Amino acid sequence: MTQYGTWSPYKGTDAVFLAVTLLAIGVLLTYFGTRLIGPVGIKRPGKTVGVFLVMIWGLSLATLGIAVGTYVRALYQQYGAVALPTNPISSISILSGLATFIIIAYVTRNHGLKIALGSAFVGTASAPMIFDLIVMSRTYPPMPATQFTLLYFLPLFLVEISTFSLLTLSPLTKLSKYTLFSLAGMFFVFAVWTFFGFSYPSDPISFTLNGISKVLSFVTAITLFLKVK
Repeated sequence: MTQYGTWSPYKGTDAVFLAVTLLAIGVLLTYFGTRLIGPVGIKRPGKTVGVFLVMIWGLSLATLGIAVGTYVRALYQQYGAVALPTNPISSISILSGLATFIIIAYVTRNHGLKIALGSAFVGTASAPMIFDLIVMSRTYPPMPATQFTLLYFLPLFLVEISTFSLLTLSPLTKLSKYTLFSLAGMFFVFAVWTFFGFSYPSDPISFTLNGISKVLSFVTAITLFLKVK
C-alpha cells in the first residue's frame, strides 16, 4: 500500500482557501520586510535556560521517536507490510542542508569554532521545519485516524518549536528583511503549489515546487546569520 507516508492533494474550496491563506502570509511577510529598517537581534537566554532548552529538545526528539514507532506498529498491525514510497526530495534536502551548514559555519568563522559550528547546527536544523501543518490533515494514518494523527504530529511540532528555540543560543542570530523576504518567497511557492493540489512530489510540477520551497527554507535559515545592514 504505497499511499502510506504520502498525503492526499487539496481540491476545490479547500485548495482555494489554502492558496489565499498562503498568499496572504507571503504578502504580510513581504510588507514587514519592507518596513524593517535594520536586523533585529534575539536576546540570548541564560546558561540555565539554555541547558533547559537543549534538554527539552532532546526529550521532544525521544518522544517523537516513540510516537513514530507506535504509529508504524499500528500500520503494520492494521494493514500488514506497508510499502512506503521513496522520497524524491531527500537528495535536495540533504544537499541543501549540507550547503547551509557549510555557509553558516563559513560566514560565522571569525567568532570562533564553537560559535560557528553551533550556529551552523541550529541554523541547519531549524530550516526544514515549516511545512507539516499544511499536510497534517491530508495523511493516511492508521485507525482511529484523529488519535494517530495527533500522536505523530504533536510530538513533531514540539520538535520543531524546540528546534527554533535553539536559535536563541547563538549570539549571531538576527532577523533581517532578507529573512522575511526569503520566508515570503517560500509561502508564495507554497501558494502556487496549492493551485496544483499541493500534491505529493511524484510529478514534475510538484517535485519542482517542493524542491524550490525546500531550498528557500534553507536560504531563510542562512539569512539569520548574515551580516546585513
